[in-house]
Amino acid sequence: MINIEEEQNRRTKCLLVGEPGNNLAELKGLADTLGMETVEKLTLTRLEVQPAYGMGKGKAQEIADLAREKEADCIIFDFDLAPSKQRNWEKLAKIPCLDRQEVIIRIFAQRAQTKEAVLQVELARLTYSLPRLAHSYGDMARQRGGSYGSKGAGETQLELDQRNIREIIFRTKKELEKVVRTRETQRKKRGSIPVPECALIGYTNAGKSSLLNALTGADAFVEDKLFATLDPLTRKLKLKDGNGILLTDTVGFISNLPHSLIDAFKSTLSAAKNADLQLLVIDSSDPNALSQYNTVCAVLDEIGATNSKRVIVLNKCDVSKENAADFAALNLQFPDAVCVSAKTHFGFEALAERISEELLGEVRTFEIPAEKSALLQNLRTNGVIIDEKWKDAGVLVKARAAGKTLSLMKPYLKEVLINT
Repeated sequence: MINIEEEQNRRTKCLLVGEPGNNLAELKGLADTLGMETVEKLTLTRLEVQPAYGMGKGKAQEIADLAREKEADCIIFDFDLAPSKQRNWEKLAKIPCLDRQEVIIRIFAQRAQTKEAVLQVELARLTYSLPRLAHSYGDMARQRGGSYGSKGAGETQLELDQRNIREIIFRTKKELEKVVRTRETQRKKRGSIPVPECALIGYTNAGKSSLLNALTGADAFVEDKLFATLDPLTRKLKLKDGNGILLTDTVGFISNLPHSLIDAFKSTLSAAKNADLQLLVIDSSDPNALSQYNTVCAVLDEIGATNSKRVIVLNKCDVSKENAADFAALNLQFPDAVCVSAKTHFGFEALAERISEELLGEVRTFEIPAEKSALLQNLRTNGVIIDEKWKDAGVLVKARAAGKTLSLMKPYLKEVLINT
């Protein structure tokens, strides 16, 4: 007799399939985040350009038989499946077949909390669903926008369904535009007050939220799973010199991030684009840290977030020292990086000093003549005065200055420290 409670609490079992050379560790992490149980991982020896399955029919049948043998509820492929191939796979295996894009979209749908995130995920889901309306196999198909094709795929009905999805996409885009305008208004209001903005950017699960919490005392949601953060969270970080800066935690990136999600989350990713300084957080304990860094840079290039200053932050240094060789290689690759640990607060002083230097300028000494006192007021407004000492001919100032303010002050630069 079937135990109904056990059946309801049973995790969905999945068979993972990856391209040659892929150990499927990241896909397993995605499946775990989605609450699935991995019953088997299969790495292909080669991929073939075949119209039906993307591989030979014999290999496809072998995978379908393995899924049946392991009692898998679904098959997840670590590469994109064209709609026609997805339908062919589901007809062959008689169970839902998902690709990497759909898994990521489902995780985003689970994690979305704010109205903006919900709309962004909905837009991505609908865009992904549009060419897949002829899907069968009930429950999984409903999550793509309805049980399309379950009563027969008549051409007229399919066209009606497509028109309906396009209308929902149009309405969702309009609603999202309103939310984005509100966000832009809030950003402009913040911009009217000259407070530098800094964004934490990095691969998913690199420890950005933990770093934000440790640096600012924030309460950002932290979980050892992929995409724990979808909504940007901004907090004020107090610096030793100056009033402080705004520090924003952003959504994590991942390799092969679906373009529909990149397009939908452009407003959220604008925090990275508009930041005065980007802190690129790298999980130094991850053996794939370098490839993850390259993925983050590629996404930043794609959204046009390339004009801001960048500082590399090697996080989880307390863990990475267990694998000294990989950590040494990372240090060699990024000699100017700041090593920190969100857990132990190691390196926080060095990070704060580096942020101050990049955003507020290095500490310099200037000797301003009495007749140029207007420069002192400019320095008070746009720089940070650490110390000042008045003399008969003018004032000796120890301060941080950057940009136009530094250019104005350069003629009065004096490499003499003030005795304090």
